[in-house]
Amino acid sequence: MTQPEGTAAHMQPARTRIKICGLTREEDVRAAVDAGADAIGLVFYPKSPRYVDVARAAALAEAAGPFVAVTGLFVNADLEDIAHVAERVPLTLLQLHGDETPQFCTQAAQRCRLPFMRAARVRAGLDLVEFADQYRDAAALLLDAFVEGYGGGGHVFDWTLIPPAWLPPTPQASGNPNASGAPRIVLSGGLNAQNVAGAIERVRPYAVDVSSGVEAAKGVKDHARIAAFVRAVRSAEAG
Repeated sequence: MTQPEGTAAHMQPARTRIKICGLTREEDVRAAVDAGADAIGLVFYPKSPRYVDVARAAALAEAAGPFVAVTGLFVNADLEDIAHVAERVPLTLLQLHGDETPQFCTQAAQRCRLPFMRAARVRAGLDLVEFADQYRDAAALLLDAFVEGYGGGGHVFDWTLIPPAWLPPTPQASGNPNASGAPRIVLSGGLNAQNVAGAIERVRPYAVDVSSGVEAAKGVKDHARIAAFVRAVRSAEAG
């Protein structure tokens, strides 16, 4: 999860990866890929309005093509259910977004032969350093807002709750803080084209994750908003 200080990744400006989550339509997947998204997210949580079944998910993954990562989002799912999806959908990453224990996450990753990303629902009182240590086997930590239920609900959380050691030394600093000992941070929660540049400047995450911020309706993406979000990310890096 970490890289030693002095590596090329530490010395060079980072390229912020982009994940568009909650996709339900092939045309939206193609719009995300065409705009330059690095990853798409498919939701396998039945209570979500963005839920997709296995057949729909397989079609969406095919629409993404061979060079875009496909993340499967699960919330407190049974191990057999996760394995069933992974056997039928070409996932590249598991996103565990509920109350899954470290042991369960590792077991799911081993069963599916896939890396996993653990979501943290950030709120006052949650020790993110301890959380990261508990989930040290995770390929990344996704930081999301704490709301009732699961998922950030389109809300931005208080970024000052992120441990200072995980942040760049100054707002103008280039490079990724992951190189200085922090986990790979995927920043989520209420991001959109208007605030993502400030988020990148403040947090310098490994990746940003957006869902409702690029939607016309729940599960229906707005292609212009997707393009604007990607442009905002790239502009923030250039600046």
